[in-house]
Amino acid sequence: MVSNSFNLSDPLCALGNLYVLILIARAILSWFPIGPDSGFAPIVRFLYAVTEPILAPLRRVIPPLGMFDMSFLVALLGIEFLVVPILCSIGPKF
Repeated sequence: MVSNSFNLSDPLCALGNLYVLILIARAILSWFPIGPDSGFAPIVRFLYAVTEPILAPLRRVIPPLGMFDMSFLVALLGIEFLVVPILCSIGPKF
């Protein structure tokens, strides 16, 4: 789901796409039980620290659908289809 306009020469576009990948990594790692003494624990803490400022406000507004956290889906789609194209369009064009 990474934008087709991925361009490493445009730092804003690259950061937007990187954030999408971080959201996806958080979702994948949330499926596995990772203990605090695991080697993955620092990675999970980093992913949560980076993504929670976006997901927490959405979670207060969007109720879960059964056991599924819809705030993640709203954040992912919003960033992928709104934020990343805007960031990619305002960046430098070489």
